Amino acid sequence: MSAQDYSKVTPLSLVEVSRIAAPYRDRPEMLMHVILQVEKAVPMFTPQVTAVIAREMNISQTQVYSFISFYKMLYTGKRGKYIIHMCQSAPCHIRGAKEVMESIEEFLHIKVGETTEDNMFTLAYSPCIGMCDVSPSMLINDKAYGNLTPESVRDILKSYIRGEVQ
Repeated sequence: MSAQDYSKVTPLSLVEVSRIAAPYRDRPEMLMHVILQVEKAVPMFTPQVTAVIAREMNISQTQVYSFISFYKMLYTGKRGKYIIHMCQSAPCHIRGAKEVMESIEEFLHIKVGETTEDNMFTLAYSPCIGMCDVSPSMLINDKAYGNLTPESVRDILKSYIRGEVQ
C-alpha cells in the first residue's frame, strides 16, 4: 500500500475485516487477536471497521471501540504507513530520549500524536519497550532501534523515506 492511499478504508478492506473477524463469532476473548489482524488490513479503526468487527463477533460496537481506544498503540484516527513509537521509560529519558524525539519532530515537521501530510509516519510515545540496555530506543512498526542520537534517528528516517526499509 502506498503512502498516498494508506489513509483510506475501502469496501474491499471491509470485506477483509469481515473475513478476519467471522471465525471468532461469540468468542469475545479473541478480540485482541482479531484487532491485531485487522490492524494489518486497514489503515485505521473507523466506525465502519468497528461495526464490521462487532457484527461478525456478535459483540457491541462500543465494546470494540472501548477496547481499541484503551490501547495507545491502536489508532482510531489517521495513521501513517510507519508508526514510530518512542520509548518513554525512565532509562530512555535519562539517556536522551527527549532530544531524540525533538529531532524526529523537527525532521518530520510533526508533533507526538500527529501524522505526516504524506501519511508516511505517525509519531507516538510508548511506555517501556523493553530495550533499556540500548536506550534511548524506539520501534518503527515492528523494527527496533536502540542507542539513538538526534543524528542517528534522522539517518534511520531517511532510510525509510528512500524506501530502503520495508
